[in-house]
Amino acid sequence: MATPRAQAASYKIRRNDMVMVVKGKERGKTGKVMRVLPDHGRVVIERLNLVKRHSKPRGAASPGGIVEKEAPLQIANVMFFCERCNAPVRLGIKFAADGERSRVCRRCGEAVGND
Repeated sequence: MATPRAQAASYKIRRNDMVMVVKGKERGKTGKVMRVLPDHGRVVIERLNLVKRHSKPRGAASPGGIVEKEAPLQIANVMFFCERCNAPVRLGIKFAADGERSRVCRRCGEAVGND
């Protein structure tokens, strides 16, 4: 019997958001979200959580060696960074009169991100 495929969760953090790491070895650092992996509950943040990977040479275009790349972090360990509050905040959802959704900062109430 085949197991049903897990459904991807939806998160309020999106690509190109500024986030702050609130837990783990990168705590206190901020960065831009490069990728959200909803199936695994993780995010990849630019220039954070760097790991070294060994790569084989693949012709003249890509020589082998040790490459540093970003590894995914648990999405629960990051919070949206509000520029107006200058602090990590939780996000809420507000509905406009025409029914359009927008993400808002729970601390200052300002609409955030490019929805």
